[in-house]
Amino acid sequence: MIALDVGGTGMKGALLDRESGAPATRRFPTPRADGPEAVVAAIAAALRSLADEAAGLGFAVRRAGVVVPGIVDSDRALAVYSANIGWRDLPLARVLEQHTGIPVTLGHDVRAGALAEVRLGAARGAQDALFVAIGTGVSAAIVQDGRLPAAGGYAGELGHLVVEPDGLPCTCGGSGCLETIGSAAGIARAYSAYSGRAVAGAAEVAARLAAGEEAAEVVWRRAVAGLATALAAAVTLLAPEVVVLGGGLAESGALLLDPLRDDLDRRLTFHRRPRLVAAALGDEAGCLGAGLHAWDAGSRVRGACGDLATSASAASTAAGHC
Repeated sequence: MIALDVGGTGMKGALLDRESGAPATRRFPTPRADGPEAVVAAIAAALRSLADEAAGLGFAVRRAGVVVPGIVDSDRALAVYSANIGWRDLPLARVLEQHTGIPVTLGHDVRAGALAEVRLGAARGAQDALFVAIGTGVSAAIVQDGRLPAAGGYAGELGHLVVEPDGLPCTCGGSGCLETIGSAAGIARAYSAYSGRAVAGAAEVAARLAAGEEAAEVVWRRAVAGLATALAAAVTLLAPEVVVLGGGLAESGALLLDPLRDDLDRRLTFHRRPRLVAAALGDEAGCLGAGLHAWDAGSRVRGACGDLATSASAASTAAGHC
């Protein structure tokens, strides 16, 4: 089984085997700046590379699980829309199968991450959860009554909830979306605009915050407020037991989690108060979830988060390797 998690800046790939876990893991760049066709070509090349490696190890590849950002209709194997990558209504699974000859199960990167965290990670055992991935963009996956509703791929677009009505233009065409200030990319842009100094990314802003820099504190506080606004709305509507933060920004740990917990707590009154925790699987969640999703498809099991013990067991063996 090939698992491939396609992100806005890079791809994480793995060979997953029921017996031996993950005999090979690889990372590949995502050439987003070159346009959607270049990204599709890079995904196909990554799958072929992993398939060649599997053959060299004596493994037969039966299926590939590929998860991508944006709006994904898994039932129709369609990449409906991605503001970050630029494709629209792309039959991505079919295109990749034509390029590689490998059966492809297409899924959504954040729902895949939620699947992995519910079966193997920080939300294990929860029937109601929210998984929020904060990276190049911001997206969420909903777990309700032990299931992952997709609503044709449109559920969970937390990054495009308006948190600043008079805010910055967003790549989606709106203004003031959470992604403009609360994503890793948004934080880096906001810092550069506020301070007049370019930074490589949000991790550098976090480092400057830890060092006590005032400009970093102003930008970070704004990002936390936007995230708290969005999470308060989600908690009001969905009442999760646990909110799991994943993606690159969550790796800042207490710098993000502590002020976000405090800000969210101030906004809640009668609500069910969720635990706010970092993803246990880190940036491997989407990759493991891609494998779980493909195993689910191969077993023709849909919907329930806890129905495939064999898949969870196999992915658990591979955990830590994607």
